[in-house]
Amino acid sequence: MKFLLIRPGDREKIYRFFICSPLSHPPLGLLYLGAALENNGHEVEVLDYYAEDVSREQLEKSLKSSDAVGMMVYTNDFKPSLNISRQIKEIDPKIPLIIGGPHCTFLQKQSLIDSPNANICVVGEGEEVILDIAKNIQGKKNLSDINGIYYRENKLIKSGKPLKVIENIDDIPFPARHLVDKYEYGAFAFGYNIKKKVTSLITSKGCPYQCRFCSRYSNLIKEWSFRKRSAENVVNEILEINDKYRSIMVVDDNFLADKKRAHKIFDMLLEADVDIDFLIEGARVDTAEKELYIKMKKAGVKFILYGLESGNQDVLDFYNKNINLPQIRKAINLARQMNFFITASFIIGAPIESKKHVKNTINFACSLPIDLANFAPLVYLRGSDLWTEAVENNIISQNEDAVLADISSSLGNFTKEELIDYTIEAFNSFYFRPKYLIEQIYKAFLRRDYSLLINGLKYFNLFNRISDDGKKIIRGEKKIS
Repeated sequence: MKFLLIRPGDREKIYRFFICSPLSHPPLGLLYLGAALENNGHEVEVLDYYAEDVSREQLEKSLKSSDAVGMMVYTNDFKPSLNISRQIKEIDPKIPLIIGGPHCTFLQKQSLIDSPNANICVVGEGEEVILDIAKNIQGKKNLSDINGIYYRENKLIKSGKPLKVIENIDDIPFPARHLVDKYEYGAFAFGYNIKKKVTSLITSKGCPYQCRFCSRYSNLIKEWSFRKRSAENVVNEILEINDKYRSIMVVDDNFLADKKRAHKIFDMLLEADVDIDFLIEGARVDTAEKELYIKMKKAGVKFILYGLESGNQDVLDFYNKNINLPQIRKAINLARQMNFFITASFIIGAPIESKKHVKNTINFACSLPIDLANFAPLVYLRGSDLWTEAVENNIISQNEDAVLADISSSLGNFTKEELIDYTIEAFNSFYFRPKYLIEQIYKAFLRRDYSLLINGLKYFNLFNRISDDGKKIIRGEKKIS
């Protein structure tokens, strides 16, 4: 059988200006599915609608040689997925269309109701489920006997057997990265010039921490826990791709959560003399340790992203971050000693915040030696503790996936306009400081990487060219081109 796997998206609406766009990563989930299918004798093709302008003719050509279609669905890309699924059924009404991914895991049966052209919805991990679905298409297994799915039968939506979580994730085959060789990833348009060719790597699933703003599968799936691959398994994958890729983006929620494992991974990489750049997209400040960071630097770590969230201890406590301001300073200063490119995210508008809190966060961010900072208003996301509590208290509806924490929703102390103004003020305060500009010019010459300066000029021109569009960008009413 041949499976066509699709990442839906709208290339016209890629936000290229922010830290990570959809083009920064390959669709890793689809590549895991592709590996599982290929290892069982099936043929696989991937279409990435973010990486290329896929025409209807191209889709039709791919469908003609396919026996089934699998589509990864994210809430942000739900509308493009509906459009693509409609085209698929117009071209071939009988082809099985399987949807999965975060949107389906959080909404489960509802996602199939909202996707009238889809035949099967996969909840949770799909590496084993997709093989059972293939058997069903071949007439070898009933859908009712497959774990973790919803499916259509005689105009009804039925469920299969209860979801199963993969306990030993070392058993999952490495992603079939060759399926996206035709595409180029690594689009860090603002701030960091990543070495091509780029791929991504995930070494764990879930997170052992309980930050209240974070959307987590474990809030919906009791069996979903923090699971780690062994250091040996991780390093074997890196060695397998070392000769092909120059940069690896580590996309774990918290790659360094187990420091003992992290030490072992970097010890093994140093022993193997791996020549590759690593970008760590998820790290906590309480895992910062000089001995570990020295190993990371020697092994090729160039970039690290922290979720700092606030410059106020009471806000950090409200979010259940379980970190403190001195830990933040220590970690950031240690990362600066290693000459890592440091990125940090901050949230504005917790329901306990006053204007003074917002000022404190802006001032705190400006006091840290960070290369790139991202500020965003607090949003109550489906699957987060904050969202769950708000639903239970009848403050927001269960049908709402993301709710801005403003005064009109009874989730914050500021109006929407104030949140937008504070967010723009934070960006301007951070990036237009003379000290910051001088430091970045100096670092650019040292690194021989001028992308941050070039993109900084784009940012400056953006806000001078159209003064009101900053608000439109934050609202999502205008794309950044």
